[in-house]
Amino acid sequence: MTRPALVVMLGGMTGGPYERRMREALEASALDSLEVALGTGRFCEALLLADARPATPAPAGVTVEVDAGPEPFHYGRRLAAAVADHRIERLVYLGGGSGPLLAAEQFVALADGVAGDGGAPHCVTNNAFSSDFFALAPASVLARLEPAPAADNAVPRRLREALAVEVSELPRTTETQLNLDSPTDLAALALAGRAGPRLAARLEGWAFDTGPLAAAARCFTDREAEVLVAGRVGSLAWQYLERETACRVRVLAEERGMTAAGRDADGGARSLLGQLIAAVGAARFFGELLPELCHAAFIDIRPALVHLGLHGSRGDRFAADAGHVAAIEQPALRELVRAAQASPVPVVLGGHTLVAGALMLLNDWAWAEHDRALAR
Repeated sequence: MTRPALVVMLGGMTGGPYERRMREALEASALDSLEVALGTGRFCEALLLADARPATPAPAGVTVEVDAGPEPFHYGRRLAAAVADHRIERLVYLGGGSGPLLAAEQFVALADGVAGDGGAPHCVTNNAFSSDFFALAPASVLARLEPAPAADNAVPRRLREALAVEVSELPRTTETQLNLDSPTDLAALALAGRAGPRLAARLEGWAFDTGPLAAAARCFTDREAEVLVAGRVGSLAWQYLERETACRVRVLAEERGMTAAGRDADGGARSLLGQLIAAVGAARFFGELLPELCHAAFIDIRPALVHLGLHGSRGDRFAADAGHVAAIEQPALRELVRAAQASPVPVVLGGHTLVAGALMLLNDWAWAEHDRALAR
């Protein structure tokens, strides 16, 4: 039986201090994941495709290929080229910040999911509609997607819809749903104390203001509390909250699949949260209306920002997630974040992962803290 090859892609995170910090975290996470995966013995080779050589050595057995040529990077074409150049029959693909908590058992499940002799094309992923990582056999089917995918999110969905590839999902757990796409996700990992050795070393050197994050997360264990979760909230995340938290949950789900559909890039995303902020102003929304609805809020703010026309830089969005108001250049976004920080209830802002894997991680942490307090 041919073992799959593992391909990890790392790049595209350049810019100011917030992007540089995210790049360091993504690199550390990628190297940690490669080490865990190779430790299973399930992979015939491991490739790290990067736009710059890692600052720290890659684990033994990893081939690093640096793309530094004049041609602009294209995700789908680069991955298909790697499959062809290395004659990969079975592929396990991972983004640099995808699955920082993936353990050996998840890598084994991915590898075994595309094992076997021949048969119909099959894909295994963490999310069939907005993927962070996937396994595929035969890997050559990627080259049949036209046009070549620009990002990984929609690959499993397009394989199923365009080429009738069978797609299955791994169980949706904290480990399979946590992806690093914002400083909020790093803060959640730092608070929970869960990360691989390289990423943990990075997080220890950075100062995170985890006070609002911890205050909001503790509401999960309070039967008298109500928590608002807003943004690209999936039905399984809602089910998880109903099943695993003690609090009451208020969910505002909107613009699922926004990135995969390109509705952020073209400005077409519409947001009820964005409409409310536009109608009454950020100060009144966060200062008066929101506290009437909840005791804490976790908000994937990206759909609302698109709706409000706040197409600021990635550095601005990261500074907003981190709560560093003074570092935000766009005045309207700066005022929105200032209003969120001034709210009488803790408000956590972030991207999609905040209302998916990070939410699950924070709930795990809150219950562990709750149980430790009872045991004292």
